[in-house]
Order: sequence, then C-alpha cells, then structure tokens
Amino acid sequence: MTDITAQTAPRARWLTRERIIKWAPLLVLIVLVLLFPFFEWLEDFRESKEHLYLADSRFFSIRNAARIAIASTPALMVAIGVTFIIIMGSIDLSMEGTVSVCAVIFAFAFIGWGGTLTSWAWLAIPLALLVGAVLGFINGLVHVRLKIPSFMASLAMGFVGTGFALLLTGGDRIRVEDDLFRSLLTVRWFNFPIMCYVALAMLLIAWFIQSRTTLGRNFYAVGGGEELAHASGLNVSRVRIMGFTLAGIFFAMGALLAVGRIGIAETATGNNFMFISITAVVVGGTALWGGIGGVWNTLVGVLIVNVINNGMVVIGLPSYVQDGVLGLLVIAAVVLSTDRKTVSFVK
Repeated sequence: MTDITAQTAPRARWLTRERIIKWAPLLVLIVLVLLFPFFEWLEDFRESKEHLYLADSRFFSIRNAARIAIASTPALMVAIGVTFIIIMGSIDLSMEGTVSVCAVIFAFAFIGWGGTLTSWAWLAIPLALLVGAVLGFINGLVHVRLKIPSFMASLAMGFVGTGFALLLTGGDRIRVEDDLFRSLLTVRWFNFPIMCYVALAMLLIAWFIQSRTTLGRNFYAVGGGEELAHASGLNVSRVRIMGFTLAGIFFAMGALLAVGRIGIAETATGNNFMFISITAVVVGGTALWGGIGGVWNTLVGVLIVNVINNGMVVIGLPSYVQDGVLGLLVIAAVVLSTDRKTVSFVK
C-alpha cells in the first residue's frame, strides 16, 4: 500500500490543476489540427471508397494554413488589446466601434493625402494608431473617472464609435487600392503574406510590454488584487487608463490589417470582432478575473477559433454548428479556469 502511494504521489503533484489550465488550450489546438484532416479523410473515403492520404487533405496544406493565418491576423491584434484589459480584471467591449472608426479615418486620410504609400499617405498609418489610442484613453477615462463598470463604459463607447463611423461614411465603402499597401496581402514570404509577419512583430512587441516593462507588471498587479496594488502605492487609476489606451492602439492595428486584407474600409469593418476576440482570449486560458494569462495564450486562442471555423467549412458543417462548438469551448474554458469557491464578478 505504501509503495503504491509512493509511486502515485509524484504523478499527482505533476498533474495539478494549474498545469492542466496552462497546457489545455495548446492541447486542444493540437487535437483540432489532427482531428479535422481525419474527419475530412472519413468523408472522402465514404464518398470515393478509396484509400486517401494526409497529403490529399485540403485542411492539412500550406495554402489552407496561410488562409487560417490571414483570417487570424486582424483578430489577433484586437484580441491582444483585449488581453491587456482582462489581465487587469476588467473587460473591453469597444473594439467593434474603435476598429470601424480607425479603419474609416485611415482610409479617408490615405486617399486624401495621395492614395499611395510613396506619397504623404503613409502618415495615415500613425494617424489611425493615434485615433485608436485617443479612443482607448477616452474609454479608460470614462470607466475610471466616472466610476462606471468597464463592460458598460466600453460597450457604450463601442456604440458611439460605430455611430461615428457611419456618420463619416454615410453608409458608403471607401476603397484603398494602392498596390503597395495591398502588398500586405498580395506579397508572400515563404507562402505566407506580409501581414502575418507584421502581426507576429506586433505580438512580440505586446509580449515585451507584458513581461519586460513596469506597465506590463502593473497590469498583473492590478488584476491580482486591486486593493493590494493600491495599498502598495500603485496608481491603479492611471494603470487602467494606460491599459485601455494601449488596447486602443492594438485595436487600430487590427483595423489597418483588416483594411489591408479586403481593401475596403466601412462601418461594418469592426463587425464580429467582439465575439472573436473575447472568445479567443477566454479559450486561450486568460482568466476573466485577471492576473493570469498573456498574449501567447491569446495567440493559441485565436488559432483555436480560426482552426474551428476553417476546419468546419472544409468538412462542410454549417455556421451554426461552428458557433455552437465555440460556445461550448468558452463554457469549458471558464469552468476549467474558475475556482467556484473564490469566484467573483468581473470588474
């Protein structure tokens, strides 16, 4: 009896709740990547009655991997911004309005200042990032100074942004047809478009901010316990405002990549980013109550969401099944990562 206990004790210590939470999203992603080619193979085998191989898979191909990466890049930028907010224990629902405003202002400025990156139109890029920062700053200011819950303040700001974008465009689409700017999508390095490498560079910048700067450490301090952070001398209000401002910059970066992907800016540019970004952050393993997770978790979460969407299209399942699977994943991720004995409402 003693020998059995001695043998199982190390396993029990290794297979802890924390380790399961940490590695579960990555394992889910790996399982999905292996599962969809298998379902595709079963479908093709049933139809053709022939032996098919992995090389024949439409899902498991470089072209499809590039397709998933292209769909993931704007969502990843927005989700990174959301990650910083959730790490602080708050929530930001303004991304759809912010993305739309930044995309529309960028397109108007780009066309008005020459319409090509070889002219003064390149200034539209920092302008869009500045607009995102300003909107994020206002969002944080409304939340902190007026003491409105973050989800309500940001949701209201999102509606304001969407309405402002509609006012600017009048419901029209603004086309950005500069070949140099569209090279974000059309020019490929190692089979992947430039926009994927831009997103990777921004991901590394976000990781540096998160893990190598005082601001990033302050995000975790606020999320880990606002009262304790305040008692230790941290200006919690300023950290929150800076967090929302930083999130706005990443929302603007997502808007730029979204315009680069489709070549059009409109009021609807920001549509669906709320669902995708929040889902990706939660499924990736960043805890809703704050202090746990990070941008690498978000990368895994974004890939999970887009692999599910892409894989189900490949095997021919309808969109409502995709939404249902994502919803179940969100519930599972929250249940797995939440300690019901100490659970509290999101701030």
